[in-house]
Amino acid sequence: MAFHDALQVAAAIAARAPSSHNCQPWGVGWATDAATRRTAAALLAAGEPGGRAAVSPGGGSAGTAAGAPDGRLGGTPDGTPDGTPDGSGRVPSRRSEYLVLALDRARELTALPAHATEMLLSCGSHGEILARALAAQGWRADGVRLLGPGATGGAPPFGGDRWPRAWEPLCLLRLSPAPAPPGDLAALRETVGARHTNRGPYRPEAIDPGVLARLASSAAESALLRAQQAPGAPVAVRHLVGAPERAALAELVARHGGRDFAHRAAWRETHAYIRRDEAEAARAGDGFTLGQLFGELSPPRRLGMRAALAPATMRLLRHAGYDRFLARQLAAAVRRSPAAVALCFDGSDGSGRPGNPAGPGDFGGFGGRTPDAGSVLRAGAALAGYWLAATRAGLVLHPVSVLLQHEDVRDACERRLALPGRALFLSRLGYAVTAFPSSHRRSPSHALRRV
Repeated sequence: MAFHDALQVAAAIAARAPSSHNCQPWGVGWATDAATRRTAAALLAAGEPGGRAAVSPGGGSAGTAAGAPDGRLGGTPDGTPDGTPDGSGRVPSRRSEYLVLALDRARELTALPAHATEMLLSCGSHGEILARALAAQGWRADGVRLLGPGATGGAPPFGGDRWPRAWEPLCLLRLSPAPAPPGDLAALRETVGARHTNRGPYRPEAIDPGVLARLASSAAESALLRAQQAPGAPVAVRHLVGAPERAALAELVARHGGRDFAHRAAWRETHAYIRRDEAEAARAGDGFTLGQLFGELSPPRRLGMRAALAPATMRLLRHAGYDRFLARQLAAAVRRSPAAVALCFDGSDGSGRPGNPAGPGDFGGFGGRTPDAGSVLRAGAALAGYWLAATRAGLVLHPVSVLLQHEDVRDACERRLALPGRALFLSRLGYAVTAFPSSHRRSPSHALRRV
């Protein structure tokens, strides 16, 4: 399949990747301009062992790519319209294509420092699903370069006005033609479409240990991890299935879960993503409705919840302990769940807390005890692999993010649960009692640009 068409199909599938508050903080640039392609190739070569390729300042600014004026994908290419014409005027075929995965700063959550990690996890998950969807159409990622300050010697990695100012490049992917097993695309589309957060009750039945073992191994079966051999903190999967472990997790949620509601800035940001109804959610293409948070609600209860969750009301109700009441409700759901899962960094130095202030993946303020950006992106890819495998097994997840959004609570959680390293994802896991509606998504074209 022509890459233009394959990319549009893949983008539509990857648009359903998980993200905090369903904020979808990702962007993808397709290097179609000749100068931009040279920049991409040089960056990738420079990142390989022994690579010395230089990147010229503003290398991606020359030339004009076909498509919409703002760089969005358009037209009906025949598969080779974006190369540089040779002397005869023909456009030669190209073996490889280049994509740049970016963080859209205009869409990121910022109320808590921990949100920076959540945004990178979201982008890593999106990149993983995008890479899988492209591989299922005959375009396999065979090179990945993490990007950050210094990757281009201080020059903008992709010049020109087609690169959105709010986008921060995270990593570069090279994709080359490769055989695609029949049926992979349909299976991936079905699984991604079925994957969503289910905040309802779970059946009490235990999950077969063999299923849990397969889920643990699925986190390492990443298209991005296979293509990128740079060192990084490995991701460990820890399942909490014993009654004492689940009780300890529930106790932590009951004690600290109210932070979500008591923190003014964080709750204002969360509340901004709660949509009034399905129609508003469909128009926005992001966020969630009360039904996606609490399940089916009667009209009077929906009105009551909307009033109670308003930031001004919440500031008053927390004095009456409403935040603690909501935390106890979540704790009860955790306690009744048959399992929970934690994805953690398993640091090679034994600390489980990677930090590489001087490394190429460390940008955007990561350092010290905070994981470097490259490790978090890879962890996001592992998370996507895990969640898709869980969906195929008929399981659902409900992230319990509040325990990881404040350092003191995170430390307490890691110690109490004896986790193997720094936790970056924590979730309920089980078989759903009732189906929860999936959330709306923005049009894939909003996150795609030719550069």
